Amino acid sequence: MSNYPLVLASTSPRRRELLTQAGFRFQLEKPGIDEFELPGESPEEQAQRLASEKGRAVADRMESGLCVLSADTLVVIDRQVLGKPVDEAEAARMLLSLAGRTHRVLTGFALILTGTERFEVAVIESLVHMHPVTPEEAKAYAHGGEPLDKAGAYAVQGEGGRFVAGIDGSRTNVIGLPLEAVTPRLDAFGVRRM
Repeated sequence: MSNYPLVLASTSPRRRELLTQAGFRFQLEKPGIDEFELPGESPEEQAQRLASEKGRAVADRMESGLCVLSADTLVVIDRQVLGKPVDEAEAARMLLSLAGRTHRVLTGFALILTGTERFEVAVIESLVHMHPVTPEEAKAYAHGGEPLDKAGAYAVQGEGGRFVAGIDGSRTNVIGLPLEAVTPRLDAFGVRRM
């Protein structure tokens, strides 16, 4: 039975918390890639490409015999990808664009076994239904700072959870790592647990 150490190619505290809750021990490595959308690329393709690029960037500098996990989460409304807001005003605008509607959250993730050809990439989708939000509520939430490093400008696991009416699919996907899909794949790759 394999017992590969796990490397998380991410600086996201949410992904770190989720993996820890799932019972994995891992080291953290920053991918250090530029994240951008390619012309004509679908959100699904973008999420998978960025997850793959993050994983490869880390795997290429690691020794053999490690499993590298990387991920990229996108919030999509009206076929437009909402990234992380640059300031409070943009955060409030993003939240209002989602308010009272349903949007998609896509997480692409990649698994790479260093020193081998073993590589897997997938994308998981969740639908998030939002409550109506007033401009005053959006502004107050943005002013609190929570949405400033979140794609789509809200955190379902934080104060922003009050704006979420319901989720079809994986809640952990909306947070940043779909554990229901990732955990069995890590087990299949022979990744070490705590």
